[in-house]
Amino acid sequence: MKSKILIVSPCQGAYGGIEAFVLALAAAVRQEPDLDVRLLFKRVKGFALQPDLKTMLQGEDTDFVNRANRELAELIKWADLVHLQNASPDVVALARLFRKRLALTIHNHMPDRLIPGTVLWRISANMADARWYNSEFVRRTWEGETKHVGSRKVPTVSRLPEGWTEPEQRRGLVFIGRWVANKGVDTLIDAYALAGLDPEKWPLILMGDGPLRSLIEYAVQRRGIRGVQILGFVDEVTKSVNMKNARWAVVPPNTREDFGLTAVEARHLGVPCIITRDGGLPEAGGRQALICDPADPKALAQLLQQAAAMSKSEYAERALRTREELKSELEPMEFYASAYRKILQGEIVE
Repeated sequence: MKSKILIVSPCQGAYGGIEAFVLALAAAVRQEPDLDVRLLFKRVKGFALQPDLKTMLQGEDTDFVNRANRELAELIKWADLVHLQNASPDVVALARLFRKRLALTIHNHMPDRLIPGTVLWRISANMADARWYNSEFVRRTWEGETKHVGSRKVPTVSRLPEGWTEPEQRRGLVFIGRWVANKGVDTLIDAYALAGLDPEKWPLILMGDGPLRSLIEYAVQRRGIRGVQILGFVDEVTKSVNMKNARWAVVPPNTREDFGLTAVEARHLGVPCIITRDGGLPEAGGRQALICDPADPKALAQLLQQAAAMSKSEYAERALRTREELKSELEPMEFYASAYRKILQGEIVE
């Protein structure tokens, strides 16, 4: 008889890091003959289904529910184990009410200041059988310096792109992410203009979409910034091709990034990163990354210039090392199926 696994994720309606992770997770666990998996998205305040998420969900077997309703309760009753993304109190309460095993992946850091819900989130997290934090930075904001029993760092990944472009054949810079203020796309545009790189040898390819897109497009046009190529939202193949053919991936957020899936995707292709010293991003960017403080266009411009001036031999070594080092930093997707089995047997997953 198969064990029933319910993967539950909060969702605002757009395709982002959590959505990418749970889709990849569900696909991997469905390959296990002894596990039956359902994927559930829980609508949160302000939910609006965006075209990018619609595209990524085509052909996927998923459910959408509202918080704390009967449909959510029925799905939790169906499961033997609930794997919840972040510590939603309603899901935790229902899982405990129906005596279900509960694993949490916590993607977001705990705010420094006390805000509504903080205490309830901590209580909810402490009720789980296992707590997996996507970065050591996130874990410390929840638990401090001492690791609690049943908790560990497990970086979240998606369906990582495959491929390799020889370093001498790569060209330019690439950015992909939501075009919102905290992702630093506006800082990157300022930095690219300040760096004064040859636009033919060092184009900046921007992928993704969001509220800032029209403002960025206007700023690039008004300021006459040459070399910027705006592709908008792209499919996975287009994303992978542009990423692996770039010399550097630029990941410049400025509001305590919890981890940094884009950096992991780039490194899996052997593309080193230019990042900001922001939250858990240095963990994702690895030892070969060039790093500066967040929201500092001048400092970021200097890194762009440093990257452009790097010798062919040094760059080639960084490209190889950043990919090789990543292998020892990530857990394989098989980790989750193995952990589910242990939790269902009452074992502690360390």
